[in-house]
Amino acid sequence: MKYYLIYKPFGTISQFSKENDSPTLADLGFLFPKDVYPVGRLDTNSEGLLLLTNDKTINSQLLSPKNAHERSYWAQVEGTATNEAVKQLAKGVEISVDGKAYKTLPCKAHVLKEDPILPERNPPIRFRANIPTSWIELTLHEGKNHQVRKMCAKAGFPVLRLVRVRIGKLFVFDMQPGEVRELSKSELL
Repeated sequence: MKYYLIYKPFGTISQFSKENDSPTLADLGFLFPKDVYPVGRLDTNSEGLLLLTNDKTINSQLLSPKNAHERSYWAQVEGTATNEAVKQLAKGVEISVDGKAYKTLPCKAHVLKEDPILPERNPPIRFRANIPTSWIELTLHEGKNHQVRKMCAKAGFPVLRLVRVRIGKLFVFDMQPGEVRELSKSELL
């Protein structure tokens, strides 16, 4: 079995097959085995940790809500995030999933006291002098489509940049966009 940890760059699709002119995982310049696939997804406008494997048991071990593996995200949001908003996010908020109302599970949420040290994003976030930004860390046990973006928007803070920094005990802190690392199974669980 093969296991790869990658830092998915902003603008890259979490798949190998071409769609429009967007770069894909195949464009990272790494020769992956043909049977490797992503465990979970990150939307095109999100970046950070993505796991690729050909081990079919890993998907349920890492992503099934019943196994409660944590996934942590850093979200740069428009405006100064408030304690009220963070409490609201931690309790769970109602978002739309597949056109239906869904209340997110309780999660860990807090405002980062300092801007995190991350690689520069290409293209950079648009800077607006009159509108401050802040960073929120959310740690979830579930992964609905665009969940973090929808949650932050519901709390009144649209996401400008979203980085998944952790799944379980895997971290992306010292990696660069497009970087690929091969892992052993023991490093995953």
